[in-house]
Amino acid sequence: MFISEKKILKKPIPQHLAIILDGNGRWAKKRGLPRSLGHYNGAINLAKIAQLCDKYGVKYLTVYCFSTENWKRPKEEVEYLMQEPVKQWYTNKDKIIESNIVIKVIGRRDRFPQDTLKMILEMEESTKNNTGLTLVIAADYGSQTEITEAVKKITQQVVDDKIKIEDINSELIENNLYTACFPKLDLLIRTSGEVRISNFLLWQLSYAELYFAKCYWPSFNKRELLKAFKSYQSRNRRFGGLNEVKK
Repeated sequence: MFISEKKILKKPIPQHLAIILDGNGRWAKKRGLPRSLGHYNGAINLAKIAQLCDKYGVKYLTVYCFSTENWKRPKEEVEYLMQEPVKQWYTNKDKIIESNIVIKVIGRRDRFPQDTLKMILEMEESTKNNTGLTLVIAADYGSQTEITEAVKKITQQVVDDKIKIEDINSELIENNLYTACFPKLDLLIRTSGEVRISNFLLWQLSYAELYFAKCYWPSFNKRELLKAFKSYQSRNRRFGGLNEVKK
């Protein structure tokens, strides 16, 4: 099926896009390669897709890179996922900064190795003055953990008499999530053909559109991205209300 980039870009593009980067290991297995090469190619693809999103006018791209449950994976794989980004950051630091992309990381930070945490802080500091796409990397992230931490923070504010129980509303909860300073989510894409959310942005997904791509993440390319945008543009987003059906 032919996808016209020109036609798609004439219509609304999601301003906040989220992607569950699924299928790196299966992509590698299908090719008789080690899982680490699947993750490596997945990282290379993330750079390409982020640049495309920046070009197309997406303002925020939030990607699920490492979940709170991924620590259960084999030790060798976890070590690779912690160390390879550090290596790539110091190899490509100048190029990443020059891309004009802002990098933010959300999730827990108390379980990362020191060199990984140092890299995260350097990435955020080195790119904070860029003016292009904001790439939000969800690492050691779990939505249930995020919401639990928000509840604890709000409870502490009540205990400290800073707010009353009556002050608790959806806006207050949102302001205590990791994503407090980001706009509302428009579209979530998950690759690999899996049809589930996997503890990702559960609160933020309340009125977002969902799109499930069959290909594995390293194979998710420009055409696949445009297909997702085309599907998004065909949706009648009512946000719980009643709108006229799109013609």
